[in-house]
Amino acid sequence: MNFNPDAGVVLVVDDIPENLAVLHDALDESGYTVLVANNGEAALLRAAEAQPHIILLDAIMPGMDGFETCRHLKANLATRHIPVIFMTGLTEAEHVVAAFEAGGNDYVTKPLRTSEVLARISSHMQTARLVDQARSALDAFGNAVIAMTPRDGKIVWQTPLARTLMQGYMVDAELPAWLQATQTAHSKGQSHPPLTLTQGARRLIFSAAEFSENEQWMIVLREESDAGLIEALMAGFKLTQRESEVLNWVIKGKTNRDIGDILGTSPRTVNKHLEHVFIKLGVETRTSAASVALNKIRAGAGS
Repeated sequence: MNFNPDAGVVLVVDDIPENLAVLHDALDESGYTVLVANNGEAALLRAAEAQPHIILLDAIMPGMDGFETCRHLKANLATRHIPVIFMTGLTEAEHVVAAFEAGGNDYVTKPLRTSEVLARISSHMQTARLVDQARSALDAFGNAVIAMTPRDGKIVWQTPLARTLMQGYMVDAELPAWLQATQTAHSKGQSHPPLTLTQGARRLIFSAAEFSENEQWMIVLREESDAGLIEALMAGFKLTQRESEVLNWVIKGKTNRDIGDILGTSPRTVNKHLEHVFIKLGVETRTSAASVALNKIRAGAGS
């Protein structure tokens, strides 16, 4: 065997032992590390655990067939980035379409020609390796980045920092619609504003950094926090934390109803906090409260 440690890992999924043996020998001889599974359920487990670079997937298997297996792979954030090459003896157009609709990246027909299989694997492996290198670089520099497919609004992969930042935000409810609107604007040569999600005093901002009409869109995440401003308001005016949070959002022009939604309380409660803020700042209106607070904060920053 001509072992090449950089060749990559290939998962072969087929319910026929003879097919597995032939592919195993050919791939092994070419230097690949070969994993095998003889049904869809086993394939899902092996893929999640081993994270192969490529999956060769038989389309027709008893139980969970290749199409369903592929849909499960693409539904799982841990495996959806792995390219899938279907193996099928079915050349009818509808089966080829079904393979791509299930999330497949390519297909080869049976009886297999090992030279063709190796060529397809090599091509997809190069692309997968470039993506892995880009992800590793982003991870190493602590960037918060996700990749999404605009056709379905799914997150294909994410850096660890992005995963951490998104916890607690209503990402699933807001992000797909924003991506669709951004794609529509981009197709017309127009810009679309970033998406801002709010959680208390924290804001998570999504900005489209790299566009692709059919493939993955790169989205950069940035979190902003009002913690410093809130602490300054507490110290400068002897406000409670909640009073400072309310004043922070008043400065940003939010209504009592808006603030209630952001802080998870009622507009009536917000108004009570605001009355206390007015007394402590010696003002009578929201505009005056915002002006006094900003002037004091700016004066403190200048000194």
